[in-house]
Amino acid sequence: MVITFTLVLFLCLNFVLLYLFLKTIDHRKWLALLLSAVLTPVMYFYVFYPFLNIISSYHHQKHFTSEAWKDRPDLRYEMIDQMITSKELQGITKKEAQDLFGPAEWFSWDNTLKQHDSTKWNYGLGIEPGAFNTMKTNALIEFEEGRLSDISSYKEEITYDAKDP
Repeated sequence: MVITFTLVLFLCLNFVLLYLFLKTIDHRKWLALLLSAVLTPVMYFYVFYPFLNIISSYHHQKHFTSEAWKDRPDLRYEMIDQMITSKELQGITKKEAQDLFGPAEWFSWDNTLKQHDSTKWNYGLGIEPGAFNTMKTNALIEFEEGRLSDISSYKEEITYDAKDP
């Protein structure tokens, strides 16, 4: 067990609360210390830490690989930040991009042309973990003159198809 600041804080908080509670019944401080030493790891690792993981939106960051992008589309959100900041994919051709990413999942809509724009490829990145997450993340890959010019991400509301009875 790694002793961290939050664990020590929990220990102190448990001790104070148990001492105040036990003071109404018994005046032995060692009993409050013993109970807080036993209950603190239980409360920290089985209550606080899981609750923190449920409400936080932290996720691991991974480097882009073509195999992972194609094989695990539900985990693409872990790669997109590195792809945006590194700029190492900028300048590749559409053919190279198709080899790396696979075919575009959908094209963006261009209102001026009233049709899909084949220079803006979209890919679903999956849903970031979190209890209150109602948004899904998508990647937009833009091309200018046949070369990749920009990679960005955007969020949109999760929608579910209605099932026919």
